[in-house]
Amino acid sequence: MRRNGWHTHEQDGCYVLARHWPPLFDVAAVSGFPPARASRLARQIRQDLWRKFQHLRGFSPVVEVAATEDGVIVRAGGRLSGRTPPGTEGRIRDLLDSPAHRARWMVCAGEDA
Repeated sequence: MRRNGWHTHEQDGCYVLARHWPPLFDVAAVSGFPPARASRLARQIRQDLWRKFQHLRGFSPVVEVAATEDGVIVRAGGRLSGRTPPGTEGRIRDLLDSPAHRARWMVCAGEDA
């Protein structure tokens, strides 16, 4: 389904938010989170991912949130036209593991939100 220029897909406990369809992960990082509303978490992460990488020519963000027994696993990254600059995956991982970002995302996307 396309909504506001963004494609979303939800199936079998996995939610995907992408600018272009089909979603491609030319670069990505993964991190675990406590239980959260997938659509809200994906949207919050996508916004900060775009802010961090908007200067990267040809970057198109993709966020995948998959439910697990203990919470959710997030894979964030995206499509890149051209080569991937060194350290891009590490910068995405740093964003996903940032305590300040995680706290803000969970306020918006936590199950009790």
